[in-house]
Amino acid sequence: MSEAHPIIIIGAGMAGLACANWLHRAGRPVLVLEAADAVGGRVRTDVTPDGFRLDRGFQILLTDYPEARRMFDYGALNLKTFRSGAVIRLADGRETTLENPLKAPLTAFTALASPIGTLKDKLLIAKLVAEIQSQSATQLLAQPAVSTLNFLRRYGWSEQIINNFFRPFFGGVYLDRELSTASNFFEFVFQQFVRGEAAVPALGIQQLPEQLASRLPPGTIRLHTPVAAILEGGRAVRLATGEILSAATTVIATDGPAATHLLGTDLPLVATPEARTTTCTYFATDGPAPSHGPRLLHLNASSNARVHNVAFPSEVSTALAPAGHGLVSVSTHGKTGLTDAALTDHLRPELVAWFGPTAATWRHLRTYTINEALPVYAPGQPVQQDLKLTDTLFQCGDWVSYPSLNAALGTGRQVAEAILAS
Repeated sequence: MSEAHPIIIIGAGMAGLACANWLHRAGRPVLVLEAADAVGGRVRTDVTPDGFRLDRGFQILLTDYPEARRMFDYGALNLKTFRSGAVIRLADGRETTLENPLKAPLTAFTALASPIGTLKDKLLIAKLVAEIQSQSATQLLAQPAVSTLNFLRRYGWSEQIINNFFRPFFGGVYLDRELSTASNFFEFVFQQFVRGEAAVPALGIQQLPEQLASRLPPGTIRLHTPVAAILEGGRAVRLATGEILSAATTVIATDGPAATHLLGTDLPLVATPEARTTTCTYFATDGPAPSHGPRLLHLNASSNARVHNVAFPSEVSTALAPAGHGLVSVSTHGKTGLTDAALTDHLRPELVAWFGPTAATWRHLRTYTINEALPVYAPGQPVQQDLKLTDTLFQCGDWVSYPSLNAALGTGRQVAEAILAS
């Protein structure tokens, strides 16, 4: 491997930045090429002219992610945490607030007649909490999988708790209210919510990639630099401008469709999973946002609603909205087939029915539709594809593993370790 040329990483998302950090720590020269105007990939925050900080899609950091604990300085991020629990609006319009049943299942439901689930359901949650505590994340992900829905039913949970809690909660985590996602990933995520907190950096989710980027030497990351092709099996890349850069090794850290395009027909084929879509619609309020439980996620159990999950980010971090205003985040999973304006018109009456007439006055700020939000992770999929394509070409990102920040960071680290060992 030539030391005269840097290791080129295509993509300054979380996987690419993690890989670059580990290589830089080991003293290897690195060049990160990013087509966009900033680092982060899907992990981005926009600032509006009037001072709202909008994450591109509702995103949280699960603080017990093993790779996140390796990678981030949590203190410097000034993390702000959601309360451990949720407000759930049932299909009949009733609402119930519960403490996190994954952490305190026997006390979370306020009564035996709770509309969320039965006494047996509570006992089964306690049973699974006990079972996963003795296992590592790696052990959980290595287990044979069925769909999450099949797992829940086989475990013995009632349709009541599946529809009122698991679908809105975990359906929101992996953008899959049908719960077709693999059950080994469900158990992994379940463990993360039991052991850690759901948090956001005080200034928005983009502080995560910004922290990683700040640890690299000036000039390491080139923005506005799209790559057109990979040449010589990873020993060079051609930029969209026509410029050719030589590389000791090339790492593809883009999303799946972009990786497939870059690889073309002359390089190893990779399996690109389908991706799930989500839409996040932001509203501004005059005065504090009228949540029904400060710093709690609001989940909608209705199967025919456009409003799936609602959060009030400025309750968690006041820096996300200008003084005297609140910020509302409304998530709609899947392809809507609607324009932004039409979707907003559909959301308003549902929000009014839930939060009262004041919701009709909320000012629409921006709508984000993220078509490649999370890769599909189905039963039978490998926990991880091969990261090494040739001796001088590697791939990383959650699209080659399971859909999470942990996988993005982890595959970036593993690729760096493989390069350093070669």
